[in-house]
Amino acid sequence: MKHTVNEVVLRNGARGLLINVPGASVTSFELNFRAGDYLTPARKKWETAHVMEHVILGANEDYPDSQAFQAEIHKNGAYTNAYTSYYNINYVGEVADFEWERVMRLQMIALAKPLFLEAEFAAEVGNIRDEMVGRSNQHFWSLAGEMTKAFGFKIPSDKERSKLIDNVTREDITEHYKKTHFIKNLRFIIAGDLRGRRNAVKDVFESIGMPVGVSRHKLPVEKAKKPPKPVFVSNKSVPNIYFGISSVVNDKLSIPEDDALGIARVMLTETLYSKIFGQAREKGLVYAVHSGHHQNSRYAEWSLSTQVLPQNAPALCDIVLREIKKVQKGIIDDSDLEAAKQYALGSFQRSMQTVGSVAGAYERYFFDGYIEDMRTIPDRIKAVGHKDIPAVMNRIFADDIGGIGVLGGVDSTIAQRLHDQLQPLWR
Repeated sequence: MKHTVNEVVLRNGARGLLINVPGASVTSFELNFRAGDYLTPARKKWETAHVMEHVILGANEDYPDSQAFQAEIHKNGAYTNAYTSYYNINYVGEVADFEWERVMRLQMIALAKPLFLEAEFAAEVGNIRDEMVGRSNQHFWSLAGEMTKAFGFKIPSDKERSKLIDNVTREDITEHYKKTHFIKNLRFIIAGDLRGRRNAVKDVFESIGMPVGVSRHKLPVEKAKKPPKPVFVSNKSVPNIYFGISSVVNDKLSIPEDDALGIARVMLTETLYSKIFGQAREKGLVYAVHSGHHQNSRYAEWSLSTQVLPQNAPALCDIVLREIKKVQKGIIDDSDLEAAKQYALGSFQRSMQTVGSVAGAYERYFFDGYIEDMRTIPDRIKAVGHKDIPAVMNRIFADDIGGIGVLGGVDSTIAQRLHDQLQPLWR
């Protein structure tokens, strides 16, 4: 989808991206405050940011009845939502073109004039407890959380969070709001047909009734540690096992390295003819294999996850070990490399077909202010060469910071066996 991007810095200190998508019939917006869990004052108050995010979009000074406010903001089919992560609280929306300004101004009222009513606070505490208990039934999510803790990051499990929420008070969320919701801590992305609207968009943000504040909150300095042992989570209700591998390098990857790692992922797991998933599927070992990679403030992580029957897990790990080692040694056929690049190119083009997906492609801006030049991505994909993929796949395992995790109704010894089997990845 063709579009142009401009960064704007407003007089009140807010800054963001205006993405013009000519002819778009909807407007997509995302408002980012660096206000997530890491700013919680104590572990026992962990759910403070999350509770605040739920309650802030309730009653406000202009609409003291939350049901009336929700009816007003959504009466023409607008979609709005919010989510809390370790770093951020994001408020998102997608609205019909004809009412973009009306909805965005209502969104600003909610953020600038919340009442944090006691009755709504009590209700949302109950809703979040239910959310946490429900999320603890998502086995990949539970395993990923335990593996994150094994790498030295201090996060509670969802079951722990459902109990910690009892420590959060209404005063806690009002203090968190004051600490985090100010203009200079705000970043935004607005995408749609913005011809003739730039000044109106600026006016929406410049008229928001929030304190200016001093400066945007800084990200924490975090580094991973090697897990002392494989992660095992017992769950007798699961007849197979949920299996994960993770490897971390305590450094940021360059853009060419990130591109090469993306191509490596395609070659290994992304298709039915890929080297790991394709072979495992052909041998009847697994239904699906997924891999991913992401960067954080001080580290980059590559991961693989799947469900597998216990008796098939060793054979799957043989394939994983063999194929990653081949890639690390540069044993890559020209045809496989070109096929992976063609797949990546098509996937990129397919991923940019809606206003929301275009806006989402620029979310790194919230992290470090970097503005991706989407026009260069096809050429960057084509530029990935034979030497680039082995180099980055060796680097991602070079720090010897990695391990495996298993969740299921099996004996814990299987985790140690699979851990031992895959140790050559980090040698």
